[in-house]
Amino acid sequence: MQVTNVNDVRVYNLTCGQKAIPEWINDDKRKKLKKEADVKQRIELIQGFEMPMLSSSITMTRDGQYIFVTGAYKPRVRCYDVNELSLKFERCFDHECIQMKVLSEDYSKVVFMHANRYIEFHSQVGNYHTIRTPKQGRDFDFRYSSCDLYSVGATDEIYRFNLEQGQFLEPIQSKSTGFNACQFNPEHELFACGSVEGHLECYDPRARAIAGQIDCAVYANSNSGSSLPAVSCVKFKDALNLAVGMSTGEILLFDIRSDKPYFIKDHNYNLPIKRIDFHAQNDDYILSIDRKICKIWNRHTGKNLTSIELGIPLNDMLNVPGSGLICLTNDSPKISVYYIPTLGNAPKWCTFLDNITEELEEKPADTVYDDYKFLTLKELDTLGLSHLIGSDLLRAYMHGYFMDIRLYNQAKTVAEPFAFAEYRKKKLREKIDLKREKSRVPLPIVPTVNKDLAEKLLHDEGDLSTKKKKKQKTSDNKEPASSVLKDTRFQSLFTNPDMQIDANHEAFKNIAPLVSRLNKQSVVEDDSASADEYQEEKEENNEDDDMMGDILTSDEEEEEERQKKLTPRKTKLVPVGEINEEDQEILRSLSFNERAKRASNSSKPTSTHLHHTNEIKVSANGKRRKIEDDHRKNVRRAPRGRMNSRRSET
Repeated sequence: MQVTNVNDVRVYNLTCGQKAIPEWINDDKRKKLKKEADVKQRIELIQGFEMPMLSSSITMTRDGQYIFVTGAYKPRVRCYDVNELSLKFERCFDHECIQMKVLSEDYSKVVFMHANRYIEFHSQVGNYHTIRTPKQGRDFDFRYSSCDLYSVGATDEIYRFNLEQGQFLEPIQSKSTGFNACQFNPEHELFACGSVEGHLECYDPRARAIAGQIDCAVYANSNSGSSLPAVSCVKFKDALNLAVGMSTGEILLFDIRSDKPYFIKDHNYNLPIKRIDFHAQNDDYILSIDRKICKIWNRHTGKNLTSIELGIPLNDMLNVPGSGLICLTNDSPKISVYYIPTLGNAPKWCTFLDNITEELEEKPADTVYDDYKFLTLKELDTLGLSHLIGSDLLRAYMHGYFMDIRLYNQAKTVAEPFAFAEYRKKKLREKIDLKREKSRVPLPIVPTVNKDLAEKLLHDEGDLSTKKKKKQKTSDNKEPASSVLKDTRFQSLFTNPDMQIDANHEAFKNIAPLVSRLNKQSVVEDDSASADEYQEEKEENNEDDDMMGDILTSDEEEEEERQKKLTPRKTKLVPVGEINEEDQEILRSLSFNERAKRASNSSKPTSTHLHHTNEIKVSANGKRRKIEDDHRKNVRRAPRGRMNSRRSET
């Protein structure tokens, strides 16, 4: 199923994707075709809703249960039961069918008009009776109150056949040489006929005389040639409103009380209007077709709601009463079926269409023609295809034309034979440039407009980035100003050639001294700023040295105190009188040499004591080094050149 969106109106093509299967194909091949993906995904509304070669006319019974379709080849009629969604019966004819009319509520009584002047009456069992008219008929209609069948054609007489008596009645004479269409008004039974001269003649069947005549050819387009516009179809809406289709593509809307149309609609294709239908549910819309297009439009304003174009000649149309389902017979085997939710809901026998369309509405619809290319008139001239304007190969749309994409590709290949080679070279050049950009050091891009000013701004930005910012408590939270080159407000200054600074202009010469003075002032300010920064850095370094000296002196004093505490105390000499008697006895018992050894051992520090004192010294020195390293990290370092200069000064 294909979905199109024209004027925000969704149109669902239920026949898209269906392939016509020949009748002579065997069952095995039919089964293989049904397994294809396209066949599985298609929506077949009515099984076998097609004809062997083409379909000509289509109609529906008044009870809405059966659809009759005539076609060829061979000439035949098929009746479809919409409740079963399948074919009910099929009958063949000896000659092509021109028109048909359902006389009963169901399929039991139908009449067919053939191309060999025969009119066949069919019952539910088959062909019931056949009559032949003196002249070839083109259209007919049935008067239910008197059971009379009125037939018009290539003659000035209107034939009447009474089905109750089974015989012809006296024909009605007219002034026209022939008629193309006719219809009875269902309310007051006024019989309207459209003549080949472009006249609309109305007859009262009770008096069998003409009741009125309207010259419709006056209001039609007469550019078709020497022949006068003829009336091609007639359709009553109610007791007063009447639509007349012309052979030149116009539709005239009349009030039968007036001889002038109150609205004229043109299909703009200069083709005869084949069928007109008033929508039953929405009275404001009219459906009309010619051999090229089916249009749905507002009868008050003439604005198109949407349109359906198959690309093949159209023959007839059926709008299922009270719904948005439309069936179009054409010169192809498949009968095209379209569903437009804007016109109405789906019929009760295919309500599943509403569920399908609701699911599809959740997905975005494709509004691009994938198989067509839109070209303007200038592009057509470039390709040398302007001579195709007016042919079937181009479809006019807005300010250009739609062309088949295959024809466009062929024409472009002929017009530009080296286009692919140039495209390939362009892609290769882009890849090479991309590799070069990755391998190179990125440089600032200088614009071509006001190049000197841009280079100066870039130089100033580079100087500001290399210099250190001053320490200002008030300016800690301030953000840096944006670059002039990156500011969108000044973008045109470096892109628009009209903004180029002219150094030879009088206005620029007048302000030249001021510009040079500002440049010199900026240089002096930069030098003074650099000198101030150098002095500040020098003072900061001196303060750091003083702090370092204080820290070192305090550390030395602490270390001396620790060494004093850690050194062992010297033994004091005790007088002999203060020694106990027991100790004195022990000393007397010892020899002189033993006494000297004990005295020397007591005065010297032990090895363990010395090891402990050495550990304390090492830990103290390590702690000192750690303090010095932490302090050096916190001290701000000056640039190399200036530090070297300070060292030389010191």
